[in-house]
Amino acid sequence: MSRFMTAVLLWMFSGHLLAAETTISGENYRLSGQAVQGGMMVGSTSPGGRVFQDGQAVRVSAQGDFLLGFTRDAPADSMLNIKLPSGKVIKRSLKVATREYQIQRIDGLPKAKVTPRKPEDLARIRRDIAEAKKARSRDDDRQDFLTGFEWPVQGPISGVYGSQRILNGKPRRPHFGVDIAVPVGTPVRAPAPGIVTLAVPDMFFSGGTLIIDHGHRLSSSFLHLSKLHVNVGDRVEQGDLVAEVGATGRVTGAHLDWRMNLRDRRIDPQLLVPAMPEALSRKD
Repeated sequence: MSRFMTAVLLWMFSGHLLAAETTISGENYRLSGQAVQGGMMVGSTSPGGRVFQDGQAVRVSAQGDFLLGFTRDAPADSMLNIKLPSGKVIKRSLKVATREYQIQRIDGLPKAKVTPRKPEDLARIRRDIAEAKKARSRDDDRQDFLTGFEWPVQGPISGVYGSQRILNGKPRRPHFGVDIAVPVGTPVRAPAPGIVTLAVPDMFFSGGTLIIDHGHRLSSSFLHLSKLHVNVGDRVEQGDLVAEVGATGRVTGAHLDWRMNLRDRRIDPQLLVPAMPEALSRKD
């Protein structure tokens, strides 16, 4: 049994595989996950194969594992090309389901955090962006993602992926994470194994910020933290204490903002974990 199939079975028996997930297979390849805007699929092909999604080269492990991701506004079709060691080329058009996104209005934010104007603030923002981009550029042949993912914290969901943000009455970029409203000091645990690539106690917008790389340029970012328990370069395992929830950066209250990136594609963490227990899923 391949490592990929072993991982899929682990996901199934641990409740990770959501009802909306599908399996697509053909000669020399197999995909499992959600072909939906914001979704991700885990793939397997012949060792030594080369994989391209929409013309972008995708890392393939020595065992043939790879990842596909779909952006918030991904078009209805995504082209998968697999070049096998034999020279054979597999072409498959993946149908990507569309989603409807919420509009979320957030008022009461400090004006300087919504429309920063001070040169020192703008310079700091540029440095923060560059630092986070560098942290997400790590590209290892590690398959930590094959363990599946768990919630880093559990609690009321106060913000969802893809929602259009209206901040102090002004339209801003969509939200690319899932927000869990829990008190300051709530333990944040690693949703999957990985290596810490960023640990900064105070960024302009995101406050205390932590990034964990799960291999193949798949990473988790945790924002608005009050305390960090790990350092850059640390290896963490699923469930390890990595930080504490805070109310730092651009916020109106304590919460964890969990985001995920696959290469240059922002994906929805909520699609990779079991449903939040109903008693905890809504903010009163």
